[in-house]
Amino acid sequence: MERHDYNPDVLNCLANLSNDEVKTPPAVAVRMLDLLPPELFTSPTTTFLDPFTKSGVFLREIVKRLDRGLEKLIPDRHERIDHILQKQVFGIATTELSAHLSRRTLYCSKDASSQYSVSRFATPDGNLRYRPLRHTWSTAGKCIYCGASQGVYDRGDQAEQYAYEFIHTDNPKKLFNMKFDVIIGNPPYQMTFGIEGGNSSNAKSIYNLFIDQAIKVSPSYLVMITPSRWMTKTAQGIPEEWVNKMLNDNHFRIMHDFEDASSVFPGVEIKGGVGYFLWDKSYRGKCDYYFHEAHSDNIIHRHDYLDCKSAGVVIRNPKVYSLLDKIELVEKQYYLNTDSNFSGLVSPKHYFDDSSSLTSNWHGYKESKDSTYNIKYYLNLNRERTFRWISESQLPKNKETLALHKVYIPAAGGSGNDDVILGRPFYGEPNSVCSQTFLVIGYSSAKHHFSKDECENIISYIKTKFFRFLVSIKKKTQNGPRGVYQFVPLQDFSHPWTDEMLYEKYGLEPKEIEFIEGMIRPME
Repeated sequence: MERHDYNPDVLNCLANLSNDEVKTPPAVAVRMLDLLPPELFTSPTTTFLDPFTKSGVFLREIVKRLDRGLEKLIPDRHERIDHILQKQVFGIATTELSAHLSRRTLYCSKDASSQYSVSRFATPDGNLRYRPLRHTWSTAGKCIYCGASQGVYDRGDQAEQYAYEFIHTDNPKKLFNMKFDVIIGNPPYQMTFGIEGGNSSNAKSIYNLFIDQAIKVSPSYLVMITPSRWMTKTAQGIPEEWVNKMLNDNHFRIMHDFEDASSVFPGVEIKGGVGYFLWDKSYRGKCDYYFHEAHSDNIIHRHDYLDCKSAGVVIRNPKVYSLLDKIELVEKQYYLNTDSNFSGLVSPKHYFDDSSSLTSNWHGYKESKDSTYNIKYYLNLNRERTFRWISESQLPKNKETLALHKVYIPAAGGSGNDDVILGRPFYGEPNSVCSQTFLVIGYSSAKHHFSKDECENIISYIKTKFFRFLVSIKKKTQNGPRGVYQFVPLQDFSHPWTDEMLYEKYGLEPKEIEFIEGMIRPME
């Protein structure tokens, strides 16, 4: 039998145990360390912290680099390894099990004070600590630090609490009482937020808390890998104001964004992909952004601010920018509505309804029209679009728009990840209104009054792949408020629109057309 030399890395086998605490494959840890300036690994004073270590892979790879980088300065290898482990490399484990595993990885012994440890410490922890903490419950039954549910995580003394030390403190600097040049790692991603036995729908993202704590420690560099959903404001439990803060934090020097998480974490499904970044305290400027396309080796680079289009989200695929730039250029050259977009035609939520009338639970309508109940009322019943009749006295607000020709469109449509993007629009004749299920297009009596033909032409525009592709840039969830129409230009609605007409108007090339056509399905 032919002999093959094969020395597998055991940490590769531990990389896909769960979606909450995804362990990092060694190759990914290596690529993340490559983001850092090489000179950090040639200095005997550089300090590194992994505050959420699970397997010890980051610390192990750091030691390897320091071992090579300090060889000339500290020629004796035993002395060199002692110096690195005692003075330069530190960690905080996420659980008791991960503490044992990480010390075994780093020190070759789960007891850093034992004779088997490659560097003898005075305590079993060494520089890789674990403190079993309990959550601090509020009167609402949630942890004041991480938001975990008391019903799920108040488990007594025998079970793991998952009260991560790094984020369960108001002052993370006191954990080691020293300055760290580099904080690096892969934090836990979520905590179950609802009742015991809950699924991902009630899991609260918490990696933003680890990012905040790491920045509080004030390292020179921060390197982390997290889900990418925060960039599109689709991560459950992450406040919108936090995302806005990150989008305007110009300390991000490098970011690698992977559309398909399985290309980083084989065998693990993380919807929306993952990404790792280099945050540099001394840097303020544009970010080198690398987008790794799904099911492809193709990497697209862009050097710009994360929110350069003021979209309130990161436009992840750089191919989109060239299309937006081309559309913007045409609008500026030939049209007057360069400062306007389709969102100006779309009503706010709850345009006709209030907290009590015309809502999903309201049943004050009649099935037949009469002299009093003579306003057509569009709604969804049993998941089907239909209409009933109401009286003018039942209409809570915006009665002045009753006489207008309008277009109605579902306020929620698709999943945010599908290729149709929007629910089907339909014509709203004068003397009609709608429930909270729909938004109103052409709602304002102060602006241009559309005719029935113009409304039908608006509907033809909405149905194009071009229109829905531009909506998809910001619409990443089922909900589709007026803001998702930001990048859709206005058109002349005196005639219908087709994709072919729009592609020609904006001079799109075959590859750009293919890109749109490949992402958006026809609206049947």
